[in-house]
Amino acid sequence: MKKIFPFAVALSLALLVAWQIFAGEKNYYLLIIAVLVLSMLPFFVSFEKEKVTSREITLIASLTALAVVSRAVFYLVPQVKPIAAVVAVSGVCLGGKRGYLVGALSMLVSNFLFGQGIWTPFQMVAMGFVGLIFGVVFRKIKTNKISLALVGFLSVTVVYGLIVDLSTVLMISGDMNIKSVLSVYLAGAPFNLIFGATTAVFLFLFGEAFIKKIDRINIKYGICTNEVSL
Repeated sequence: MKKIFPFAVALSLALLVAWQIFAGEKNYYLLIIAVLVLSMLPFFVSFEKEKVTSREITLIASLTALAVVSRAVFYLVPQVKPIAAVVAVSGVCLGGKRGYLVGALSMLVSNFLFGQGIWTPFQMVAMGFVGLIFGVVFRKIKTNKISLALVGFLSVTVVYGLIVDLSTVLMISGDMNIKSVLSVYLAGAPFNLIFGATTAVFLFLFGEAFIKKIDRINIKYGICTNEVSL
């Protein structure tokens, strides 16, 4: 039953997406959220199938908690939050898959403070992709202040911004057309730039030191030594 359940959920969501694509009147809320949940399933299911130690779960939970706190501490300053920097370091140190989990879970949990809504799955997928990107990119290139800041700025400004702003498009645009979509993305560009710049600054100033701390814990206790990629 445990093995069948994820397949049943994925099949149901896939059928829902197919139905919405060919339906006369499309429910974009339903369609997009189904796609987002489908995109998250492989990460959570594959993680569940692995032999995960209590130390690994503790480290992932600790990084998730730190990401949540880092967002909450800067509650009064819009877009100036180091949560993406914490997720980025998680991706570098633990690999893309675990970076995705930290990113997705941190947005889900922190939204109990900031407010849940249609935007939550968008934020989960968007922040998850930030962790995934860092896990993939920094398998290929060396970590330093410049590379961390540059990848952080681009991943948050472009990837996170594009995905999260889509929720705004769905909420305020009754008629989906190029003009309305572009207006939403243009309005959101300054906020995405601020968030991206903030992430870049935090990674430039503290990224390398943070990575060394996590790597030291990782090596000392033998955590995540079998998976440093996807």
